[in-house]
Amino acid sequence: MDLLDVAAKVLDQGPICDNCLGRQFAKLSTGLSNKERGVAIRTVLAMLRDKEIHKAEKCWVCNGLFDTLDVWAQRAIKALSGYEYDTFLVGTKVSGLLAENEEILWAESGTTHAEPLKSELNREVGKLIWSKTGKEVSFERPDIVVMLDLAENKVELQVNPIFIYGKYRKLIRGIPQTAWPCPQCGGKGCESCNYTGKMYQMSIAELIAPPVIKLSGGTDVVFHGAGREDVDARMLGTGRPFVLEVKEPVRRHFDLAKLRDEINKHANDKVKVRNLKFVDKEAVEAVKSEYADKVYRLRIIFKKAIPREKLEAALDKLTKTAIKQRTPLRVAHRRADKIRTKRVRSAALKAMSDNRATIYIECEGGLYIKELISGDDGRTKPSLSGLVGTDVQVLELDVMEVKEASHAKVLRNKKKK
Repeated sequence: MDLLDVAAKVLDQGPICDNCLGRQFAKLSTGLSNKERGVAIRTVLAMLRDKEIHKAEKCWVCNGLFDTLDVWAQRAIKALSGYEYDTFLVGTKVSGLLAENEEILWAESGTTHAEPLKSELNREVGKLIWSKTGKEVSFERPDIVVMLDLAENKVELQVNPIFIYGKYRKLIRGIPQTAWPCPQCGGKGCESCNYTGKMYQMSIAELIAPPVIKLSGGTDVVFHGAGREDVDARMLGTGRPFVLEVKEPVRRHFDLAKLRDEINKHANDKVKVRNLKFVDKEAVEAVKSEYADKVYRLRIIFKKAIPREKLEAALDKLTKTAIKQRTPLRVAHRRADKIRTKRVRSAALKAMSDNRATIYIECEGGLYIKELISGDDGRTKPSLSGLVGTDVQVLELDVMEVKEASHAKVLRNKKKK
């Protein structure tokens, strides 16, 4: 069946507009709009039949939808006016009637070169928005998706998040990285948690979020950390990398130096952030999946006093032996029970007095440092306790450095808008 036979069958189904007529042959040529294709096909058929084929007053396929493109574009522009954005994309929720009409036409005419109605609508409304706003269309990563809901006759916006990378220093002990629901009530609120629903009354994420929401106009902030330190540990040195995922931001461009200062002021010397920069979504996965090497400072106590030489020999032994570490008892309820093999890069004694010492350990990411010291009832081998022959416990733990890892490459290669 040739093109004109198919076109004749399309026209025989009922009154049809130029857009819907041309769309049935959208894949056959380039450089023309569907409306232009429709006009050309209608003209050729009129010449062959030696009679005028009038354009339909109301198309049975789209029900006059393509006569209202300006209306939809204006609705979209009005909805977008409250947001700061650089790129957008138009999408469509097609009503059941229009979808059924299109399927009937395809079945009856036998066309194999059509594109869906919503594809044309997305494109044409997108062109109108672009012409009136100057904003660019992005198919891969739009700031905002404009959704045309044909059934409800309204426009909805899907405001995509922005991502901010940075490093945080936790200057006090006793706060987790993110909120912990109360184990007694599961976050509902009970006497045990003073009806807050939380095990700890503040977290790093909760200290950081309010200034971010205020400056961006977002609805929520999701905190993604490059690992996490224990609640009773400080994070010092240059800090731990993190990415903030800001949901539905009203503003996408703002002064990150100002944001840094606002966060640090709000956190009141409990947490400090630095090196804030806008990043792409890929930074989240890169930061979360990376096991970066870490440097720890530990104050430890021995059950029985030992000679300095014995401690130094034990620390040296740790650097020369692969550490076999079964999932620690303290995290067994939330981690897979398996044996992990890790390395200690370096271990050095910095100070020792009576039965106490301060040591620095650099180790591979994913090694549980407290269990490396205590032995965890034999679940970590070798351990410092096992090597010195007496029980050793951690009094204080500080993370001094999180080594630069592969996520740094993702950040360096971020494309500028």
